[in-house]
Amino acid sequence: MTLSVVYAIFFYAATLFLLVGLARKIAIYARTPAPLKIPTTPAPITKAGVVWRMTKEVTVFRSLFFSNKWIWLFGWMFHVALALVLARHLRYFTEPVWGWVTLIQPFGKYAAFAMIAGLAGLWARRFLVDRVRYITNLSDHLILALLMAIALSGLSIKYLSHTDIVDIKAYVMGLMYFDLQPLPADGFVLLHFSLVIALMIVFPISKLLHAPGLFFSPTRVQVDNPREVRHTAGWTAE
Repeated sequence: MTLSVVYAIFFYAATLFLLVGLARKIAIYARTPAPLKIPTTPAPITKAGVVWRMTKEVTVFRSLFFSNKWIWLFGWMFHVALALVLARHLRYFTEPVWGWVTLIQPFGKYAAFAMIAGLAGLWARRFLVDRVRYITNLSDHLILALLMAIALSGLSIKYLSHTDIVDIKAYVMGLMYFDLQPLPADGFVLLHFSLVIALMIVFPISKLLHAPGLFFSPTRVQVDNPREVRHTAGWTAE
């Protein structure tokens, strides 16, 4: 039971750090003025157009597709697979399990392999492409290694240790309702939990913040109407 308590404390602390860190960064992004009208052209001239543009950026990585097909392939593969894997994990947080979560279970199971393939491609380019290798630092490799280790340890739980997911779900549900349950003392489970906690701590202080940061990028979210509307940087609004 001591192990369960220790991991619960780390989980609650990491969750608090993640939420506070994200809220702080988003508040900074929201307050940062954009003194110039700099949307990347061709850009939409209406707010509805900006919404449609951002929808394409978030769902199909449109600009990356036209920039570099190989990076787009691995990047899109990783992100879509990650979304499926995360959605599949909702079965550990819901009771009863939502119908659509049950339906995607087979897809989420194999998405883990696509996630690893996408990560491998993105990691390989940091070694093989000269201009990318030049701007890559240790933190880039560590983040990719952390994501890869999370994916591999998750697969190990299913295919190597065959840990009872009922016990894992009982522990996770206990964390949610502050009703602590025994944590399965399986090496891969402990490793997976530890790596996820590490990711929660790293997320708000790393380049992974490009996820919320995309929605505050002036080149993407600004309307291209400098001739029709006077642009102000915020402090001039008064």
